[in-house]
Amino acid sequence: MPIETIAGEPFNIRFDGPADAPVLMLSNSLGTNLSMWDPQIPEWSKRFRVLRYDSRGHGLSVATDRAFSIDTLGKDALAILDHFGIAQAHWCGVSKGGMVGQWLATNARERMGRLVLANTAAHMGPPSLWDDRIAMARSKGMDALVQGVLARWFSPRFREAEPATVARVGTMLTTTPAIGYATCCAAIRDMDQREAIRSVSNPVLVIIGTVDPATPPAAGHLIAQAIPGARTVELDAAHLSNLEQPEAFTTAVQDFLSE
Repeated sequence: MPIETIAGEPFNIRFDGPADAPVLMLSNSLGTNLSMWDPQIPEWSKRFRVLRYDSRGHGLSVATDRAFSIDTLGKDALAILDHFGIAQAHWCGVSKGGMVGQWLATNARERMGRLVLANTAAHMGPPSLWDDRIAMARSKGMDALVQGVLARWFSPRFREAEPATVARVGTMLTTTPAIGYATCCAAIRDMDQREAIRSVSNPVLVIIGTVDPATPPAAGHLIAQAIPGARTVELDAAHLSNLEQPEAFTTAVQDFLSE
């Protein structure tokens, strides 16, 4: 996978699909990398030029022990688009990726087409929850967090039925740089987009996992109610709905983007 230098920093970026197709940019959740989208790529790349990247602090992209905010993650996405001369892209992000999508729809709406905000929230408290995760990542490393995270991310029935997928996500977590995870946790802790997203005018689809304990259905409905004209789709899944319900997720996103 090619490493591109974006504004002086390395980012792991991959394209799939026809070069002349509309661009669909994908943004990973906290603690994963661009391979979380593998189930969606075969279908989406038929109609879109799919651009996926390891978010700052994740995978093979830049990871430094420097504080930043959701604004920084949004500006990273814009810098990647600028680097490749892409004037506008559709967006799909899960969890943290959905938070970045909210920022983009608020602050760079002309660069965005349609946006899918999946299993995400506009605000996530309390701060103590994030402070505890930050402290654990910094003191004990990612291995100490994995089992608790996987229990939140996948329903019990999925963990039993699809252990290989769960194990693959566990590997993504353990290979995420601890400082990258910690700095992104701090950005999420300090984020509050509940009022800002009321100004969003782009078409938005909010995907909600009905058994998601990390970003519960109420968090998704709050986003949809705040954004004029936003729609919702509920999937029988926990937090990583694109992996727990890959076919339904893939179809819902493609149908929305193809309107």
